[in-house]
Amino acid sequence: MGDARFRVEHHLFCYNRGPACQVARPPKSSHQDMIRIEDIVEKVAINHPQADLDLLRRAYLFSAREHKGQKRASGESYLVHPLEVADILADMKLDEVSVATGLLHDVVEDTLVDLDTINEYFGEEIAHLVDGLTKIAQISNVSREEQQAENVRKMLLAMVDDVRVVLVKLADRLHNMRTLHYLSPEKRKRIAEETMDIFAPIAHRLGMGKLRGELEDLAFRHLYPDDYRELSEQLEKRRAETEAFLKGVTSRIEEKMREAEVPFVSVDGRVKRLYSIWKKLRLQKISLDQVYDLVAARIITPNEIRHCYAALGVIHNTWKPVPGRIKDWIATPRDNLYQSLHTSVIGSNSQSFEVQIRTEDMHHIAEEGVAAHWKYKEGKRGSRDDDQALQALRSLVEWTQEVKDSRDFLDSLKLDLYPKDVYAFTPMGKVIQLPRGASPVDFAFMIHSEVGNTCTGARINGRMVPLRTQIQNGDVVEIITSSSSHPSRDWLNFIVTSRARNRVRHWVAEQQRAESIEIGRKLFEKEAARFQLSVKKILSPSDGEMKRVAGDYGYGRVDDLLAAIGYGKLIPRNVIAKYLGPEQFEQLDKQKESRLRSGVRAVKKLIRLGDDSIVVRGVDDLMVTRARCCNPLHGEDIIGYVTRGKGVAVHTKRCKNVMQLMVNRERIVEVEWAGKQDKTAYAVKLLAVTENRTGMIAGITGAISDMKTGIRDARASVAPDERGQIEVTVEVFDVKHLDKVINSIRGVPGVIEVERLQGTA
Repeated sequence: MGDARFRVEHHLFCYNRGPACQVARPPKSSHQDMIRIEDIVEKVAINHPQADLDLLRRAYLFSAREHKGQKRASGESYLVHPLEVADILADMKLDEVSVATGLLHDVVEDTLVDLDTINEYFGEEIAHLVDGLTKIAQISNVSREEQQAENVRKMLLAMVDDVRVVLVKLADRLHNMRTLHYLSPEKRKRIAEETMDIFAPIAHRLGMGKLRGELEDLAFRHLYPDDYRELSEQLEKRRAETEAFLKGVTSRIEEKMREAEVPFVSVDGRVKRLYSIWKKLRLQKISLDQVYDLVAARIITPNEIRHCYAALGVIHNTWKPVPGRIKDWIATPRDNLYQSLHTSVIGSNSQSFEVQIRTEDMHHIAEEGVAAHWKYKEGKRGSRDDDQALQALRSLVEWTQEVKDSRDFLDSLKLDLYPKDVYAFTPMGKVIQLPRGASPVDFAFMIHSEVGNTCTGARINGRMVPLRTQIQNGDVVEIITSSSSHPSRDWLNFIVTSRARNRVRHWVAEQQRAESIEIGRKLFEKEAARFQLSVKKILSPSDGEMKRVAGDYGYGRVDDLLAAIGYGKLIPRNVIAKYLGPEQFEQLDKQKESRLRSGVRAVKKLIRLGDDSIVVRGVDDLMVTRARCCNPLHGEDIIGYVTRGKGVAVHTKRCKNVMQLMVNRERIVEVEWAGKQDKTAYAVKLLAVTENRTGMIAGITGAISDMKTGIRDARASVAPDERGQIEVTVEVFDVKHLDKVINSIRGVPGVIEVERLQGTA
């Protein structure tokens, strides 16, 4: 991979070559000289002085004889492929057995040679590896998706026994991707998709950053050729400017490291890989200028961790670090054993760039992954117990071995390799894909809407759990249902999938609508009885007059009109007035005046109990109250919610309860502050986070008094992080008054932050 013979179409700054590698090189053509076996032997001899080099030469001769006369799609001798695979493995610094397997990996599949012959000529260990590779390559007579899943399943199962099978397969895939342009467009697309979905993630899981990056870029080139070309051209236009910037950065780092007497092995510059850039541009919807880590410098120190942290200090003393962009993967390594310090800093002309700092050993592991800590006991097959990078993949295999459906297995694999999702099983073994944080209720609705609607409990891995429990990868989830059960509004507090949320909201809205229609019908019947009207006749489908009334109010059906009465949006008396017409209503109203007088007085009393400073648009005779959960102040953005029997409750639009209220949108009404503000003072609770020192509460209460603001309560405490917390309840008239008080408190020395607490103060 680092050899000059590979004329792969690389772009911009290669990890192992630096700025000098920024030329798009054409693929190696068939007329170029084939790689020599002695070059491969020489690499293995350098990395493994005790290696059996004769084994490599015998494997080469055997492969050359058996593949004689075979051609690749490019027209070149087939022997080129096993030689290139072996060379990639030698560059990984793998042992002679792995490299020999690379030379022999296709002989059983593509020639008449059988495994017994391989065992006889090269021994049981190589025969075992070749057998694993042959099984991966075998394609059963099933659908394309199942073929792919079956191959990956065999690969992972082989990996548990001997990871070298997978490393040889990855080398095989890498060379095939380098020569993919010789195949038909259909084959190129299929192989590139498989590489992006399966092989690149496996390389990432094994910590093989360099190989993964090249696989992704090659697959990207064939899957999105237009985007690849456009992005390459954009980066090429910046090439001279980028090279100059990186040269200046690396030179300054070397200078500052020497001044601080911090030892280092090398300082290199590079540009982020094409696929990584493209993915970030699409995900974050940003331009190339907004990619903060487009360029990066890498510092390699001697194998002492203290030098890494010393180098980090040098960088932060030289440039201003970007807050929140410091990652310490030395103290807490990633699952694939990756270790490094990452920091983003602001360079000249306000250009940000990333700096990575690691030891030589860490760098080797970051580039080569599991191949970097290759450990095999003399004369024994299989990896040692301390190969920690394989533990995650081994655990993946343990729970996928029970999955019978290849398609489900493939989905499970993709999910585990891309940890933004969770895969769980039904008791029958079907795989359900969910986002992180999903609950059994989400799981139930993914199975079927009726299962979700009747969900009453759940078992995870055989144990009863609360419905708000978060599902983990590999959990077996059993949903308990009951025909008498139905969704609960409380589920909206923990379900995460849009499917479950929409179903629950729909059910709640339908149930409340049915209740509101019934309540509206009863209220209308009661009011109609006062006018001695027949409700049965009025609401009869044959009486089209009521439908006209509904239309006048903007409703399409009579049931919608009754629901509005039940929600409290319409007064039954007003509806009857519209139904009867002005003259008839006035006549009947006078006849019942004595009976209605007490009712009118009650309504007026109800209105007087309301909030005179808030107006409900388009609706008369409704009591209005401030919601106790958020206690809105004059001037804040507000929203009204029609309650049953308590008029309109007014919330601030930022209130934590508003999202739940939006389930019943028909009960939401527009409200606004009256033109003239009342002089009522409202209690508001504030929380000030401060430094933990004496005099803070006195300073805060003094700042409040300066605003001529009353204080109802004040109390102080110390938080677990040793910061002070002062809760103070103040009396304010409107939101402007509150903002002045908060700004005054923020001006007190030692105050870190001030926020308004929701709830009744």
